[in-house]
Amino acid sequence: MAVIAIDTPTDAQLRQWHRVVVAACAHDQPDEPPLDFEQTRARLLVPKMASRTLLWAEPGPDGDLAGVAYLRLPDDPDRAGEIDIHVRPEHRRGGIGTRLLAAAGGALRAGGCRTVFAQVVAGTPAVPFLEGRGFHCVLTLQSMLLRMAEVDPLEVARRVAEGRPGYRLRRWTGTVPNELAGQLATAKIAMAEGEQFRWDAARVREMAGVVAARGDDLYTVAALHGPSAAPELAGFTEVVVPGAAPERAAQYDTAVVPEHRGRRLGIWLKAAMLDWLRAERPEVAEIETDNADDNASMLAVNRELGFRGQREYREYQADTADLP
Repeated sequence: MAVIAIDTPTDAQLRQWHRVVVAACAHDQPDEPPLDFEQTRARLLVPKMASRTLLWAEPGPDGDLAGVAYLRLPDDPDRAGEIDIHVRPEHRRGGIGTRLLAAAGGALRAGGCRTVFAQVVAGTPAVPFLEGRGFHCVLTLQSMLLRMAEVDPLEVARRVAEGRPGYRLRRWTGTVPNELAGQLATAKIAMAEGEQFRWDAARVREMAGVVAARGDDLYTVAALHGPSAAPELAGFTEVVVPGAAPERAAQYDTAVVPEHRGRRLGIWLKAAMLDWLRAERPEVAEIETDNADDNASMLAVNRELGFRGQREYREYQADTADLP
């Protein structure tokens, strides 16, 4: 069978795609809860910021999809693309993954994109697949999981009540208040040192819009400093609760701007988030996060709050000229 481009996936194709991903993940990560279909639908149909989504698949002998490839192609060719390939276990080692990668590689080159990355779980077949096709590991991430049932609510409340002299908390759901949008963008830039993405107030609002379009809820807690009339955003933390599967929330960004570091604002912010979610979203049973393995300070904060190591992820990167 040949690789086909899927421009506007039908409901049947979306469901076939979902079955491929679930089968591949169940084989490679048997301890992980299965992805909800609505999460798959949202990922394929709701584009990420400043990019467009391209999809390919290869049917198997029975006509059902045997392998799928997702590509996020950035609007800015100076930014890296993102590729995600899944092949059903029974159809592996037949060239499907390589053919899907070749289709994505051609689109990346045609779009002027010079680099692409893929994030995979260490120890799975994805690692030798990527390493044999021009990719090299550029980052190792530690995945961590917090089980809310194991968190002492009194201890969390104590951490929040301790406060930080000169700082106060503010929280919101969805889009950042207008008066803080620019400062939130600045804090994101400080967190993502060396990242190519250009955060500004519009991008911050766009990110919240993308989360809402997927049917998910974005929660933010910020630490403010200075007078009420002109507050300075010193740090923030974000958590997204998926609409389709709210039992496991996802930690998004957490950052403290450089001039406010060293005051344990990070752990205060994250404790305030836990306290808020416990009251606001009691259905949230777990929160998943990941940190670069060289980010010792955030790893320590997460461990102190009760996050426990789950698995190791690796981020691989390749020059698009080197792809099949």
